[in-house]
Amino acid sequence: MIRILVCDDQDLVCEGLKGILSTDPELKIVGIANDGADALDMIPACQPDLVLMDLKMPVMNGVQATRQICQQYSGIKVLVLTTYDADEWVFDAIRAGARGYLLKDTPRDRLIAAIKETAAGKTPVDPTVAGRLFAHVTQQVTAPDTTITRLLSEREKEVLGLLGKGLSNAEIAARIYLSEGTVRNYVSSIFEKLGVDDRTQAAVLAIRYGLANLSEA
Repeated sequence: MIRILVCDDQDLVCEGLKGILSTDPELKIVGIANDGADALDMIPACQPDLVLMDLKMPVMNGVQATRQICQQYSGIKVLVLTTYDADEWVFDAIRAGARGYLLKDTPRDRLIAAIKETAAGKTPVDPTVAGRLFAHVTQQVTAPDTTITRLLSEREKEVLGLLGKGLSNAEIAARIYLSEGTVRNYVSSIFEKLGVDDRTQAAVLAIRYGLANLSEA
């Protein structure tokens, strides 16, 4: 069961989400907040696994709330669900720690699938914003292939390649027979060595330099 806290200031949207998510027995809405401050206040009592987060809200917007949730509750994942696809909203939300970014016109089945993917450690992004996001990240990445070869150990390159396929730390650990904590340490070391801030930037590097062979299963 995935416990979901919905954060949106539009009552009609919240009611619609109740109807959509109630159709799947694996999902349960445990609370509804009308702004980011409400969401933070409700988390201790609701104990959500995932926050479905709008962005433009009064009192505390979704970017600010996402940042605080990710800092205070590392086990809670944030999936953005918004009408805003402007670059600044997308980039700020991802930088704040959002694990995925969807628009409110996302079809019902895709929304449910994306919630489950986010809970499992994947990073679903709406196709209309994914291209701009990756273009932006790629423009920021300047490390050449020789830098990756020189800076990373063979194990770190293996972890980076699997990260580039979209695998979570737990999935990487199972794939290469390490503990999840060890993988987490490798990922932190990779971020530091390559000067990247998040999994998306690291994944772009892995794909760009052939470490993530996307044709493999």
